[in-house]
Amino acid sequence: MNARKVYFFQEGRMEMKPLLGGKGANLAEMTAAGVPVPPGFTITTEACRDFFQDGGALSEPIWAEIGEALNGLEAQTGQRFGDVQSPLIVSVRSGAVSSMPGMMDTILNLGLNDETVEALSRLTADRRFAYDCYRRLIQMFGEVVMGVEADRFERLLERLKQRHGCAQDQQLSGDAWQELTRQYQDAIASAAGQPFPQDVRGQLRMAVEAVFRSWHNPRARVYRHIHRIPDEQGTAVTVQLMVFGNKGEQCGTGVVFTRDPSTGEPGLYGEFLVNAQGEDVVAGTRTPQPIADLKRVMPQVYDELERWGNALEQRYGDMQDIEFTVERGKLYLLQTRTGKRGAQAALRIAVSLVREGLIGREEAVRRLELSHLERLLHRGIDDSAGYALLASGLPASPGAAIGMAVFDADTAESWSREGKPVILVRPETAPNDIHGVLAANGILTSHGGMTSHAAVVARGMGKPAVCGCESAEIDCEARELSAGGATIKEGDWLTLDGGRGLVIAGRMPLREPAVTDELTQVLDWADDIRRLAVYANADTPEDARTARRLGAQGIGLCRTEHMFFAPERLAVMQLMIAAESEAERGLALRELLPMQQHDFEGMFEAMDGLPVTIRLLDPPLHEFLPGREELERRLEAAASEEERGLALLLLRRSDALREANPMLGQRGCRLGIMHPEIYRMQADALCLAALACIERGIRVRAEIMIPLVGAAAELGVVRAEVEDVLRERMPAELLAASPIRIGTMIEVPRAALTAQAIAAHADFFSFGTNDLTQMTYGYSRDDAEGKFLSRYVERKLLPHNPFQVLDVEGVGQLIRMAAENGRAVKPDLKTGICGEHGGDRDSILFCHAIGLDYVSCSPHRIPMARIAAAQAALEEAPPQPRKEVVQI
Repeated sequence: MNARKVYFFQEGRMEMKPLLGGKGANLAEMTAAGVPVPPGFTITTEACRDFFQDGGALSEPIWAEIGEALNGLEAQTGQRFGDVQSPLIVSVRSGAVSSMPGMMDTILNLGLNDETVEALSRLTADRRFAYDCYRRLIQMFGEVVMGVEADRFERLLERLKQRHGCAQDQQLSGDAWQELTRQYQDAIASAAGQPFPQDVRGQLRMAVEAVFRSWHNPRARVYRHIHRIPDEQGTAVTVQLMVFGNKGEQCGTGVVFTRDPSTGEPGLYGEFLVNAQGEDVVAGTRTPQPIADLKRVMPQVYDELERWGNALEQRYGDMQDIEFTVERGKLYLLQTRTGKRGAQAALRIAVSLVREGLIGREEAVRRLELSHLERLLHRGIDDSAGYALLASGLPASPGAAIGMAVFDADTAESWSREGKPVILVRPETAPNDIHGVLAANGILTSHGGMTSHAAVVARGMGKPAVCGCESAEIDCEARELSAGGATIKEGDWLTLDGGRGLVIAGRMPLREPAVTDELTQVLDWADDIRRLAVYANADTPEDARTARRLGAQGIGLCRTEHMFFAPERLAVMQLMIAAESEAERGLALRELLPMQQHDFEGMFEAMDGLPVTIRLLDPPLHEFLPGREELERRLEAAASEEERGLALLLLRRSDALREANPMLGQRGCRLGIMHPEIYRMQADALCLAALACIERGIRVRAEIMIPLVGAAAELGVVRAEVEDVLRERMPAELLAASPIRIGTMIEVPRAALTAQAIAAHADFFSFGTNDLTQMTYGYSRDDAEGKFLSRYVERKLLPHNPFQVLDVEGVGQLIRMAAENGRAVKPDLKTGICGEHGGDRDSILFCHAIGLDYVSCSPHRIPMARIAAAQAALEEAPPQPRKEVVQI
C-alpha cells in the first residue's frame, strides 16, 4: 500500500491508473505531454478505500496531506484559497479507474463564499459572472453534499426568471443572481438544518467526502453491476484549478469526440455552448451547438482543439472523449478519456485504427466489447411497411426499439419486471434514472444533445435513443407525450429509430440486421487468433443455416425434442406415449422416423462438412402431453367415442407419468434405458439421413450425444444400443472412413466426479452447464431467477447470476476435473460446453484457460463467442509496450 494519498498532476503517470483513477492518470499524462491542462492534484483510490474503512470520514493524516497539496496549488497559481484579494477557485471531480460517465458527483466553483465572490466580482469586473458562479456552487453543494432536493433550487430559479421577465438564464443580471444565492442559502438552511459553509477549507473537506460517498450511490452501483466493475475498486478525486467558460461571448465549454461515436466517421464530433460552464452541456437544460459551429464562432480555438484532438488520438491510439473550456479565447483541456461508442462505430473505429497503423489487429480485437457486437446484430425498422412520423430528434444511439411509453424510471423498471417492453420518455434523463434506462428498450428525451446524459449512457449500453426531440411536449405529471397533433399516454406503444432520430406511434415491423464489412474483417482477425472452436446450439435446419452464416464451425447441440412440438408431430408423439403395447408404440415411432430423418438431412446439408452433434431425447415424456386440466376439458368436449377414448388414455398416461420432481426423474438416458425403442428410432433416422446426404455428395460428420448420464454403466448400455443400429444401417467401410462419434453430456455432478470411468465409453464430453449449475447449486433455474437470485447478487452473496456467468469456483471446478480425468483415459477426448454460458465472455475465457476444445452457443451469439475466444487467447499473450510520454 502506498504511504502517499495525494499526487500533483505532474507527479503521476498512466501506469498509476489503479491508484489515480482514469481521470487522474490521464491528466497526469496530458500534463507531462504539454497539453494545456489547468493544474491540480489527485486524491487516490486508496484514500477512498481508507475513507470507507474509517466509517465514511477523512482521516486527519489524509486531510493534512490534502492541505499540503492545496498549499502547493496556491504556490503554482499565485492565488490563495479563501483569499479576499485573489481567491483560488477549484473543481472537485470523481475519477474511477473504470470509466463511469455521469455516475458520480462533481462540484464546481468551490472556494467561493460571501466574501470571495465579491473579490471575484472585482477581479473580473463582472458582477453577473461572479454571482452566476456562486449560485452554481451553492446549488451543487446543496444537492451533492447536503442532500437538498434539486427541485427546490429549480423552482426558485424559475420563479426568479418569471419575476424578472427572462426566458434564459443568461438574461439575468448580477443583482438577480445575488438575490438567488441568498434564496439558495435559505433553502439549504431550511432543508438541511445547517447553513451553507462559509469556511472554504471546510467546503473542500465536505466536498471530497461527498464525492467519495457517491461511489456507493444507487446509480453508480447499478452501473457497476451492469459493467461488472468491482465495488472494491473505489474512486479517486481530482481537485483542479477552475477555468471559466461563462465569462462572456469569447468563452465557452464543450465535449468533443475525435470521431463520431455513432458511426465512427473521423473528425471532431460533439457540442459546445458559448458563455457556459461544463455542466450546462450535459445537463440538457440548454440545447448546445454542434462543434462545427465553433469554427465560425472561434476559428483559432477550433483549429487548436482539432490539433490537440488528433495528437491525443495518436498518443492513446484510440478515439478520445475530450472536455474543454475556453476562457476569454484561451483553450484548456480538462480531461481526455477513451470515448464511449456505439456498436457500428466500435467496429469501424477498430478497423480504421488498424489501417491507419495506430494499433495492431490483436489490439483491435482485444478492445472490442462483446455487447457492441450483440447490439449491432439487433434488428432495425423495416421502412418498406411505411410509417407516419410522430416526431423527430437527434439520432443519439442507433438501433430500433418498440415498447410502451412510461414517464419515470421506477415505472420502467416495474413494468419491465412484469415482462412489458417499455420506452422511457423524459424531458431529459439524469444519473438517478439509470435503473429505468437499464430496464427500457429505448430512450426518448425532448431536451439535451448528442452528449447529454441520455445519449452517452444509452450508447454505452447499446440502447436505441432519440434525444433533443424539441417538437415533443412531455408532461411527466399527466404522463403523456404530445407531438404532431397526437397524444401518447402511458402504456401506448412507440417505436424509436435511434439511428435516424425517428419517433413513430404504434408498433413497426423490424428488419433483421446485416453483417457489415467491418464486422467480417474483425471476425476474420479473431478467427486467426483464437484456439477454441465455436459451435452453435441449433435445433432446426433454419437455425443451422443462420449459425453457419454467422461463422459457426459446427453444431454442438441439436435438441431433438424440439423437433416434436409442431402440431402434426406432437399428435404422433402423444400416440407413441399413449401406446399400451410395444406394437402400438412401434407404429407411432415408424411414423415419427421420416419426420426426424427429414430434419437431420436438413441439418447435415446446412453444415456440409462440419460436425453436427445430435442429442437423443432428453425431457420426460409428460412434457409432450397437455396439462391435466386441458385433458379433462378434452374429455368433456369429446364429440366421438374415438376422441373420448384418446383423451381418457392420455389422461391415464399423464397420471402414470407424473413425478414429484420430473427434472430429476425418468428423463435423459434413463428414458432411453426404459424405452430403448425411442433411441433406436432416432439412431435409425440419423443413419438414413446420413446415407441420403452422402449419396447427394454432402459431407456428413455426425455425432450422437447421450444425455444425463450419471454412471458409466448407463452410458455403456445406451452406447451399445446405438452402435447396434449403426452397424445394421451403415456400411462397415463407410463407418470406418467416417466414424460417428458417440459421447455424453456431463450435466450431473456424479458424472463429473466419475469422468475417468465414463470416458471409457465416450468419444467426447459436452458439458451441459445449465443443468450442471442447477444440480450443483441445488437451484431450480426458473424458481431461482424469479424469486431470489437477483437479491443474492445485490447482497453480494453471489458475484453473478450463475446461469448467466459460469460459476468457476464450483461448477467450473467440476468441468476442469472431469475434462482432465477424461483426457487421462483418452488423450484425444473432445471436450466443450453447450449451455447458455457458451456465449458469455467470462465463461469462454475460463473454457479457454482449462483447455476445452470448443464452446457452443445460440446462433446469434456466434460472432460474440468468436471475439471472446480470441480475447481469451490474447489474455495469455504479453501486452504490447506502451508509447513513451512525449510532448505533443
